[in-house]
Amino acid sequence: MTSGHPRLLLSIHDVGPRSEGAVDRLRDQLGRHAPEDTIALLVVPNHWGEAPIASGTPFAGRLREWADRGAEIFLHGWFHRDTSTHAAAATRFKARHMTAGEGEFLGYDRDTARGFMRDGKALLEDITGHPVTGFIAPAWLYGPGALGALADCGFALAEDHWKVWRPATGEVLSRSPVLTWASRSPGRIASSLLAAQLLPLLLRRMQVARVGVHPGDTGVPALTASIDRVLTTLKSTHRPSRYHDLLGPEAAPCAS
Repeated sequence: MTSGHPRLLLSIHDVGPRSEGAVDRLRDQLGRHAPEDTIALLVVPNHWGEAPIASGTPFAGRLREWADRGAEIFLHGWFHRDTSTHAAAATRFKARHMTAGEGEFLGYDRDTARGFMRDGKALLEDITGHPVTGFIAPAWLYGPGALGALADCGFALAEDHWKVWRPATGEVLSRSPVLTWASRSPGRIASSLLAAQLLPLLLRRMQVARVGVHPGDTGVPALTASIDRVLTTLKSTHRPSRYHDLLGPEAAPCAS
């Protein structure tokens, strides 16, 4: 599980054809701090309905190459866009204030969530020839339907803002906040830079430190510099690792 040397888990979110150039830049940047097979890729099958991933395309070939070279592939929603109508005030607050309309799996019912999860899992496994490592919802936001569907779809791992867990049993494998950056407004940039100064002080004392980066980060020099500073700090105490390592040495590769 989480015994032994402290672990650093790295992930690139929103991987797809529309973000290919930025993903290359992020892989290069993170690759200066960690082996490439410890940089997980969170893949969106059809980002906002405008960038479908299809077998036989150049991007599908690159995705398979990354997986062949050891990258862990997570399914990261389907559209990455929240089109649901939220009745509960708390859910409306999350949808409006915790993400820019991208909490796709916050409002799906169980059947809808299950359908997108199964279709996405099958698509990525067909393209890469490898089992997906797990599922991570866009913006790390899960509604009750998504949480129920996770257990139906055979994902070995899932992650939210605060933990990594095993959907089949609900067992929590790691508890720690994930450190990430936001680029969509000056206020978000400033607040994420402040968090990136403070949160490593906590993460250095935890058994697992998680860092997630997004394509938009590459367009803000202050954010890319902050990412380098954070990784330099955390890799002095934590070893870059794979998510699958949380399942323990006895775990077989994630089954499809």
